[in-house]
Amino acid sequence: MSAIARYLVDDLDAAVRFYSERLGFGVGKTFGPVTIMHRGDLELWLSGPGSSGRGQDGAAPGGWNRIVLDVPQLEAAAAGLAARGDQVDGPAGSWRLVEDPWGNPIELFQAK
Repeated sequence: MSAIARYLVDDLDAAVRFYSERLGFGVGKTFGPVTIMHRGDLELWLSGPGSSGRGQDGAAPGGWNRIVLDVPQLEAAAAGLAARGDQVDGPAGSWRLVEDPWGNPIELFQAK
């Protein structure tokens, strides 16, 4: 498994410019309303308007931000964890938002 950060943004193009020009992130793959940025060992997913899952975690702990864990089997990884909703199928794969024991959001992601 690899750990990834995901930020939901209102303007994807502006966010990509900000992270690349101001903070030195490299632009990776873009799929639909999501762009993956890289800086060192950090992978940052910027999810713009129209991306799946926007608003599903509302004002809960962690807000819009969460870590993303790339898992080989989504259902197995989510078994027994507190879920915040149903599985979502997006352009790059499927994901499910779960909580740690303190209510912080964790996105379990299985690529297509």
